[in-house]
Amino acid sequence: MIHELSIAGMVCPNNVFLAPMAGYTNEPFRSMCSSLGAGLTFTEMVSAKGLHYRNAETRLLLYHGKEHPVAAQLFGSDPDILREACESEELADFDLIDLNMGCPMPKVTRNGEGSALLENLPLAEAIVSACVKSGKRISVKFRTGVSPQKKITAEFARMCEGAGAAMITVHGRTRDKIYAGPCDFAEIAAAKAAVGIPVVANGGIESAEDCREMFEKTGADAVMVARSALYNPRVFCEITGREMPPLLPLFETQMRETREIYGERFALVFLRKMAAFYLKGTPGAAAYKRRLFEARSCEEVSRLADEIFA
Repeated sequence: MIHELSIAGMVCPNNVFLAPMAGYTNEPFRSMCSSLGAGLTFTEMVSAKGLHYRNAETRLLLYHGKEHPVAAQLFGSDPDILREACESEELADFDLIDLNMGCPMPKVTRNGEGSALLENLPLAEAIVSACVKSGKRISVKFRTGVSPQKKITAEFARMCEGAGAAMITVHGRTRDKIYAGPCDFAEIAAAKAAVGIPVVANGGIESAEDCREMFEKTGADAVMVARSALYNPRVFCEITGREMPPLLPLFETQMRETREIYGERFALVFLRKMAAFYLKGTPGAAAYKRRLFEARSCEEVSRLADEIFA
C-alpha cells in the first residue's frame, strides 16, 4: 500500500502526499509534514497573473527551503501566462508544477479559473499543453465535475494525460459539495482505469484506515491528505508507520521558522490558528482557544503551547 512512487523521473519516498491548502501550506508547515512522513508537499495555490505582475505577496507564497521533492500549485486561465509562470525563476527549483482545476470558491471560478475549467475542456487542454511545453513536470488537480449530474472524471483525466500531464489528482467530490459529503470512490477508480499516468486520490482521509479504504476502493497510486493534516500533522506518521514524535517540539520549530521567514505579525496570527487546530480533542480546548486568540505576542503563544502540548 505505502511505497516509493516515481512521477516522470521524480522519485517520491512514499505515496502519501500533503495537499495544497490556501492559507496553510507555507514552507514551515510543509517542512514539518515532510519530516513526519509526507512523500510530496505542495505550496498554497499561486496566481499565475500575480507572478506575471510580480506581486510581492504572490512571490512570497513560493518561498521554500531545502525540502524535496516539492511541488508548486498554480491557478489561472490564460495558457500563455501559465506557461510563463512555469518558466519563471520563481518556479525553477520546484520538482513539479500542479495546475489547480478544482478550486470551488466563487472568487476563483468567476474568473474562469479553478473548477470553472471543468466546463471548458478545450481551454483546460490548452493550459496543460502550454505548461508541458515549459519543460517542467506538470500535474493537474481537479474534481469529479461541477455537480452530480455533470460528472466528467474519466473524460477530464484522459484529456490531462493526452495533453502531457505526468500525474493527476482527483478530489472525489463535485464542485457544488465544496468540502462536504462522502468521497466518490467510483469516480476516482474511473479516472485510474482511464489513464496510464499516476493517479492521486484526495478526499476525506483522516487516518490510516481511511487511507487503506481509499487505496482498496480506487486503485489509486497515491493518496493526498488535506484538512486532517491541519488538525493532526502526525497523521503522516500513523499512515506511513513512523514513530510519532511529541507535538511540542514540532510546534516550537514551526513557530521559530515561521517568525524567521514571514515576520512576527504573520507568525502570531498564523500560529494562534494552528495551535487551535492542534487542540482538537484536547480536554478544555475551548478555554485554551480563548486564551490563544487573546495572545498578543509570539512569546505568549509559545508559553501557552508549553502548557497545552507538554
